[in-house]
Amino acid sequence: PSGCGKTTLISIIAGILDQTIGDCHVYDADVNHLSERDRLLFRAKNIGFVFQQFNLMPTLTVSENVAIPLLINGVPLNEAIEQSADLVGKMGLEGRERDLPRQLSGGQQQRIAIARAIIHNPKLVVCDEPTSSLDAQTGHKVMELMKSLAAKDDRTIIVVTHDTRIYGFADRIAQ
Repeated sequence: PSGCGKTTLISIIAGILDQTIGDCHVYDADVNHLSERDRLLFRAKNIGFVFQQFNLMPTLTVSENVAIPLLINGVPLNEAIEQSADLVGKMGLEGRERDLPRQLSGGQQQRIAIARAIIHNPKLVVCDEPTSSLDAQTGHKVMELMKSLAAKDDRTIIVVTHDTRIYGFADRIAQ
């Protein structure tokens, strides 16, 4: 139910929030005990996060928003923008690469947020209500993409959701 700590839990797993007790080990790293710099580097390499409120940068284009994780990981700008444009097309938004987030619908912004989370091939993608702004058909396509990403070796997708339409994509469900 709402307020039970789902977002808090995935934020701790992703190293965005610190837990108050216990330990959180992700890929053999004790996330809470890493230095701030090491935690940033760990997240940049290993984690993609789909935020419920998208968290797109309003002054960056769609391609620039999606390219951020690549740039953080040292990919040259031109290459990052090219990879970003390709993924934006795969998300069904070809031709929108130069638009700003405010020019997109909520569902389109959600797809850009998902593209940003997966572009750098993280081992772990953590999603907070990834289909909440999507119609059934688009939500299905996005979850198929997530499922195919999760099928790769050493890849995990954690989704917290109220959307029963996507339960069929899960390997495991915890309630």
